[in-house]
Amino acid sequence: MKGHFYKPHCKCTTKKCKCSATWSYMIDVGINPVNGRRKQKKKGGFATKAEAELHAANLLIELKQGTYVEEKDIGFEEFASTWIKAYGGSGKVKISTVDLRKTEINRLLKYLRFYKMKDITLNIYQEMLYSMKSENRYEHNTLVGTHRTGKMIFKKAIEMNVIKKDPTEFSYIPKKQDTVEDLESAEEGVKYLEKEELKLFLDTAEVKGLERDYVIFTLLSYTGMRAGELCALKWKDIDFDNHEISITKTLYNPKNNATDYTLLTPKTATSRRTINVAPEVIDVLRVHKKQQSETKMRFRDTYHDRDFVIAKASRTPGYPEMHQFINWRMNRLLKLCNLDENLTPHSLRHTHTSLLAEAGAELHEIMDRLGHKDDTTTETVYLHVTKSRKKDTSSKFSALMKSIK
Repeated sequence: MKGHFYKPHCKCTTKKCKCSATWSYMIDVGINPVNGRRKQKKKGGFATKAEAELHAANLLIELKQGTYVEEKDIGFEEFASTWIKAYGGSGKVKISTVDLRKTEINRLLKYLRFYKMKDITLNIYQEMLYSMKSENRYEHNTLVGTHRTGKMIFKKAIEMNVIKKDPTEFSYIPKKQDTVEDLESAEEGVKYLEKEELKLFLDTAEVKGLERDYVIFTLLSYTGMRAGELCALKWKDIDFDNHEISITKTLYNPKNNATDYTLLTPKTATSRRTINVAPEVIDVLRVHKKQQSETKMRFRDTYHDRDFVIAKASRTPGYPEMHQFINWRMNRLLKLCNLDENLTPHSLRHTHTSLLAEAGAELHEIMDRLGHKDDTTTETVYLHVTKSRKKDTSSKFSALMKSIK
């Protein structure tokens, strides 16, 4: 392998160098496939010739073993932009996931925007994670998602021979040890309705609710489905004879534009499921379907008839209802009931969990019904509710022993 060592910036006129110029090397690393000329690698900044020779020797070993990678001079921002276009254009990920990755890239750019990909070390990347954690601006799950996107970007950079080493390989998200107070606080942070409160809420929806309120909140309460799943629900998903509802899709509408929506596959593989519902829910749906038929007739020339169960009844009739609308309707009812106005449609999912646990359902049965493979919040609600059941069990045992004479 041809090459030489030299001091490119030496200004000494004598044979022995007395200035502070650093050493460099230039070594042949192969042939340019375009023009057939030799490709050379130049590297400088070494304090001594021995350091330059050692670095060059390591390079020669990489060339001999076929592990040499010529790192590209590309910035993190530019590479991340290229990566997200390829990621989104692969046809393998949902629009909502691509939008999430873009948000996470923006978080990474706050710290890595002005770095070259090849200059980002484990130290730099880890310090970024420390900073994000110490600023207390992000929840742990947000950090996990951002870190996951960072790992995907650098993994692709390795595959494309843009960098030699993956700075995320041994990095980790700092996490403080949870205290008893933290665990208790997390438990208290999960909000849901007790059964008496839920009855009051649904009774109010039936008597004082606006159009479609009762069917919306009955479905959310009795099935535990997500609001996006409810908005995407179609009549063909409902088996009136067997009292079953199939969850096969979710609505994506980030701009809250009624006519600009997308139907996506469920959040996870386990989210695709069939839910058995009570006869009273089927009865509510029958009444709603009849009312919707009347709306279709009233707007027969403009109705967006795509079979949606929870469809708009005015302005843009037939289009699927939006999550924001359901939030607003729920907040109105909570005020009328004098209940906690911080509750959301997702709180009804937690309510469903708590009441199933109180009724004696096992955790795995609840997970299956909700479409969860694993969920910390659901487990927290379940364990909180089953504490009282465990106390009841203890009391029953004690009473049994006292009855023995």
